[in-house]
Amino acid sequence: MARKTPEINSSSMADIAFLLLIFFLVSTTMDIDTGIYKKLPPIPEEEEIDAPKVKQRNVLAILVNRNDDLLVNGEVLSISQLREKTKEFILNPLNSADLPEKKLTTIPFFGDVMVSKGLVSLQNDRGTSYEMYIKVQDELAAASRELKDEKAMQKWNKKYADLNEEQQDAVRDYVPMQISEAEPKNVGGKK
Repeated sequence: MARKTPEINSSSMADIAFLLLIFFLVSTTMDIDTGIYKKLPPIPEEEEIDAPKVKQRNVLAILVNRNDDLLVNGEVLSISQLREKTKEFILNPLNSADLPEKKLTTIPFFGDVMVSKGLVSLQNDRGTSYEMYIKVQDELAAASRELKDEKAMQKWNKKYADLNEEQQDAVRDYVPMQISEAEPKNVGGKK
C-alpha cells in the first residue's frame, strides 16, 4: 500500500495575508509634502482696482535674476545680508530719509509709537531657481520673526510665540511686515 503525502492546511493563509496587509497599511507613515504658507489675495471683482500709491522710500525692492543674483534697492547683496537689511529697513532706527516713513499709531500695551510704513516688494525672474526662491522667503520670514521676538522681549521678556493672542496682535501691529510678491518676469531670457 502506497503512503499518502501529507498536505498543509492552507485555508487560513488568505486570512493571515489580509491581516498582514491591514497591519502594514495602518502602521506605515506616508510622507506628506508641505508647502509655504501664503495667504493669496481674493479674486478681484469685475472692475479694475488701482494699486495704492506708495512712495519709493517706503519700498524695499528685492529682485532675483535667473542667475540667482540678489539685488536689493539697486545694491547687489548676498543672501546672508538680506535679513539684516530687511530688519534695518523695517525699523529705520535713525529715521533716515532713504528708509521708510513712520506714522504715529496707538497700539494696545505699547501706547503711542512710531510704526513703519515700509513694504517689501519681491520679484523673481522665471529662471530663478526654486532653492534661491525658498532662501529669500526664509530670510524674509526670519527677519520678521526676529523683529517680533525683539519687541516681545522688550515688553514682556518672552518670545513672540509665547505671548497670548492679544499680545501677538499688538506686536504684529507694532512691527508690520508687509510683503508684496510680484509676478515673475522673463527678464534674463531662458535658462
